[in-house]
This record gives sequence, structure tokens and C-alpha cells, in this order.
Amino acid sequence: MTIITNEAHPTLIPLIIDNASVETATRFDVTNPKSGQVIYQCSSASVEEANRAVEAAQAAFHVWSNLKPTDRTELLWKAADIMLSRKEELVRYQEEETGSGGAFAASTVMLGVNFLRQFAGRISSIEGTVPTVAQEGQSAVVVKEPYGVILGIAPWNAPFILGIRAVALPLAAGNTTILKGSELSPKCFWAIGDIFRQAGFPKGCVNILYHQLSDAERVTTALIAHPVVKKVTFTGSTRTGSIIASTAGKYIKPLLLELGGKASCIVLDDADLNKAAMGCALGSFLHSGQVCMSTERIIVQRSIAESFRKVLVDTTEKVFGTSAPPTFLVTPASIEKNNKLISDAVFKGASVLFGDPNMHEPRPTSMRPLIVENVTKEMDLYRTESFGPTVSLYIVDSEEEAITLANDTEYGLSAAVYTEELRRGLRVARRIESGSVTVTGRAVHINSMTIHDEPVLPHGGYKTSGFGRFGGSVGFDEFLQTKTITWLD
Repeated sequence: MTIITNEAHPTLIPLIIDNASVETATRFDVTNPKSGQVIYQCSSASVEEANRAVEAAQAAFHVWSNLKPTDRTELLWKAADIMLSRKEELVRYQEEETGSGGAFAASTVMLGVNFLRQFAGRISSIEGTVPTVAQEGQSAVVVKEPYGVILGIAPWNAPFILGIRAVALPLAAGNTTILKGSELSPKCFWAIGDIFRQAGFPKGCVNILYHQLSDAERVTTALIAHPVVKKVTFTGSTRTGSIIASTAGKYIKPLLLELGGKASCIVLDDADLNKAAMGCALGSFLHSGQVCMSTERIIVQRSIAESFRKVLVDTTEKVFGTSAPPTFLVTPASIEKNNKLISDAVFKGASVLFGDPNMHEPRPTSMRPLIVENVTKEMDLYRTESFGPTVSLYIVDSEEEAITLANDTEYGLSAAVYTEELRRGLRVARRIESGSVTVTGRAVHINSMTIHDEPVLPHGGYKTSGFGRFGGSVGFDEFLQTKTITWLD
């Protein structure tokens, strides 16, 4: 059963289908990770609502794809302005649903605004080519066309980046969208849909769904299988991405996957230790390590290891120590996973350089940062993505050994290199098997880290971190099909 409402600021979070707020009879609770309290209920989409969303997006495609580029640009800019005007509201939603700090939430909102503006600016750049073909009297053109309906599946940890990205790029290219958001942060995803609705997007261009966890397989399969859905994007864990890819493969649907990571930060022997330590601390513990690009391995050359260890500990204590506010993970299961990884490592001979793994926090979702050293290949922590405030410190003898260790993982999403010599940093970066490598030297980024994303840069992974790219001209092209047309004169 479905109930249609038009409530402006709901306490029962509705779906958004065809620009209408849709409340369902089936609902689930949403919990604040910091307080452990249920903060509201959310409507749960069934296969029925999923099909309605697809049908609404298909009906809208003919309208949206035929709008003049200037009109689409103007609407995306308007959405950006509205998002900026609602910044405080959006920050509050992200804080209460994900447990993130206010500064991190604000930065994700602002990056979402920038995504909208940058992607809007690319709309007028769509162009084709006129190749010269072999046959006498024949001509050809190669044109770019939108796919149609795009399904975007985005996670909870940075909804105003990952949710916006999942719909703004397809919209800019002329597609219509369904955004399936996480059940852990539905109000954030509802707000994204509401922003596009408020901006005046035609009905059906942006449809917002979420559902109780027990319905995940049914609803997701129905969406992917629907013949009207032409492409699927997914950001999330490698395990779930594999399931999504298998389902999409069954129905021959193209995919863009951005999955897990085990990012390495290499600190070479000529690095600025203070700069490197700050980048490692922020890259490891920002948002409690719940970012797919978070630093999971710090690799430092032996000749500077002792000095760097001290600076790293001091920096981490200053920024994330016991005098800092507690950090929160989104569910108790995330704490359990990190504790299990640490216990296994310590049992097998690792030691804790920073933090206290036995500290009892007042909340079941609170965990302080930990730096673990003497980690070996026999330990689960060596290969498993912690997706929490746990990082391993490794000491190597050479640049070559650092590269080998950084590449000894199934993942390849992000990495960083600290050196004061740009040429050396670029040499190392070229050999790291990762979709993005940030090089810090005198001529490049300052205070850099493995967490780095912006709309002008292609972003995605190697190996089991996924394939395809968001961002930049390459990312824009992900949402356009290439068609060849020939004719005889």
C-alpha cells in the first residue's frame, strides 16, 4: 500500500517518485549512531515502488533529453544554489544519521555543490565527430547520446558527495535517474531529491528510493532487471559490488563500480615529516576511517622511521587524541569488525603504537584511533579493509620495497606519496596500481592525503576497487553512448 503526501520536512521519511512524496505502509527505524536512539521512521520501497520509479524516469527521459543544453545547465545551477542555501539543514541530517563531525559533513555538502556546478558546465561540451570513411560516396558522423534511465546506488558515509555524483553526472548528460540510497542515511538522500524537486526539475528526472535491509535483494534485482534501466552505477563495498556486477551481467547492463580500498601512504626518506604525519593522520582517521580512500597502510623508509613514528604519534594525539571529541562508527558491527582485526593482529605478534584497543567507550559505536605496527601477511589486518579508525605502520628499506608492499593488495582505489622531489614522487606514482595517486612535493599538493576527490578529476579504481570513472571529461563520457551513422551520398 502506498500513501502520497506532500509534507515539506517529514519526520516519517518518504520516497520521492515522479516528484511526489510517497509514504509506504512498510517502514523501518533510523538510528542516531551517537545516541543509539531511534530518531525517526522511514518508508521502505518494495518492488512495486521500484517499478513505479523506473516508469516515472522513463516517461521523463523524453522531456529531459530534449531540453536545450542551456536549460539543463540552468536547472543544475539552481539546484546547486538551493543546496548551498540549505547547507546547515543538510549538515544536521548527516551528523544525526552517520555520526560524522560537523566539519566533515559541511565539506561533503560543499563538494556536492561544486559537483553540481562543474557538471553543469560540461553540458555544452557534448560533441561528435565527422570521420572520413573508406567507401567512395559514403559519409559518416559519430554522435553522443544519453543512455536513458540510469540507476545509481550510493552508500551512507558521504551522501552529499556520492548521492549527488550518482545523479548529477547522468542528468548533465541528458539521462534521467533513480537514486537508491542507504537505509542508514535516508533523510540525506531524501534531501537530495527534494533539492532537485525544489529547483524545478521535470517530474521523474530524479527518483529517490531506500528500503529495509531484508528487501535489498528483491528491490535491487528488480531495478537492475527492468528493461528500461540502461546502466547501473554502484559505490560501496567490494563484496556487494560483486553481487551487483553478477546481477547486471545476467541482464547485460553496463556498470560503473567504485568499491573498497586498502590505500597506502608512502613516506619516502626525503619527506617533510610534519606534513607527512598530518596527511597520514587525517587520511587514516577523518570520518573515523569510514571513507573508501582512507589510509589503511602507512609505509615509511627505515632511515627516517624512528623520527617519523614520534611525529606521527604526536600529530595523531594532537588531532584525534583523548582530548578530542570521540569518534563514531555508523553501526556496532563496524566496531566489532575493527576489534576483531586488531585482536587477531596482536595475537599473532603485532603491537599497538597509538591508542588503547581495550578502552571501553561509553557508546557501542564509539572507537578511538589506533595505529598498529609489526603487521605481517599472516594477519587479517594485512589484507582486509578495516573501514574504521585502524591503520597499520610498515617500515621498509627502499623505495622499491615500498612500491611492492603498496601493490600487495587486491584493492587499488587510492594512494599517496610524500617526497620533496617531484620527479621521484611521479616515478613512484606511475608504478602504484591504483586509480588515483596523490603526490606531495614542492610543486604539487600541500597537506595531501589519500582522501582526494573533486569533480574535474576522473575517480575510480583498479583491481577489485572497481572499474569506470566518475568525474572529469572521462566520467562525463560514462553516461553517453556512442552512435555511428553512415549514409551514401
